Amino acid sequence: MPGVVPELLYLETKFASLMSYGLSAELLTEILPIAEEISPTSMRRHQQRVAERIEGELGEEPCQFIEGCPGDWAKQPPPGPPLTVGLDGGYVHASDQKSKTKGWFEVITGKSVQTEGGAKVFAFVNKYDTKPKRRLYEVLKSQGLQMNQQVVFLSDGGDTVRDLQHYYLNPESEHLLDWFHITMRLTVMGQMVKGMTAELKPDDEHPETAATVADLERHLDSLKWNLWHGNVLHALQRISDLDDDLDMLEENLENKKKLEKAVREFHSYIEANQAFIPNYGDRYRHDETISTAFVESTVNYVVSKRFVKKQQMRWSQRGAHLLLQTRVQVLNDDLRKTFGRWFPGMGEEEHTPLKTAA
Repeated sequence: MPGVVPELLYLETKFASLMSYGLSAELLTEILPIAEEISPTSMRRHQQRVAERIEGELGEEPCQFIEGCPGDWAKQPPPGPPLTVGLDGGYVHASDQKSKTKGWFEVITGKSVQTEGGAKVFAFVNKYDTKPKRRLYEVLKSQGLQMNQQVVFLSDGGDTVRDLQHYYLNPESEHLLDWFHITMRLTVMGQMVKGMTAELKPDDEHPETAATVADLERHLDSLKWNLWHGNVLHALQRISDLDDDLDMLEENLENKKKLEKAVREFHSYIEANQAFIPNYGDRYRHDETISTAFVESTVNYVVSKRFVKKQQMRWSQRGAHLLLQTRVQVLNDDLRKTFGRWFPGMGEEEHTPLKTAA
């Protein structure tokens, strides 16, 4: 940026990526030996220009990223350990809120974990980013991805993340529905059935109602067992059994309509993702990943801690997306390397006590 030395620009970008622009400007003004006060507005402008330069270095967004042919892959060195990629979504408060229900936009967050080694995070604003697949591919490539290396994608099965992982990034990729999100929905339905059981009185004049509610519990247990073992067709039949039993229940039960809606939504959810439901029990016994629980904390780590939901901060899609790009560089310990490449005089290592403070 004209008029800003690289070292100061680096510190502004780093701190602005970790905390609010106001706090970052106040901190740097206090500890750096500079004559002029750093303003939050100029810091935001500098951070966004750095992010735009990072964005400008992304390559094109092709339909698929597989390179070569099976013969070429066989000649490659033995691949590294499998990469496990978890994908999940979070929401940021929009600055152009149109209504109470349309005041948020989606941020996709992911974490790529090496079996032996570190992990890297990435994030982007869903409706703003034009190169989501390229972004993901570059993260995998930075971790040494080879075309003969296994990559396991886990997600909640939502349309956005499912589309992201469907585009072929690697011939050895595997796409799985996260077990955590399945059990979460089953637990909610189980609580509704328990609520219906509590509504029944001991002297109920209709014992068949109690029997039907008991059948609901058995069907839910069978449904969970079948999904755990990857028996999708049997699981879909158990969902249909749940729906049929609900039709037989009295209309005055409080949780009936809620459960009917949950059961039908779950049927659509499993049907849409049936190709991505493995034998979770077998994977679990072989110590293979079955859940994106490790990504749940990533959403908070990457998004919530900086975008501060509790303070109701509001963001434009552009501002949030650009901030996410420098934030993930800081969290991945890549920002200094980027500046070292742009400004060779800086080098790639950080020689300042401020690193500990960050």
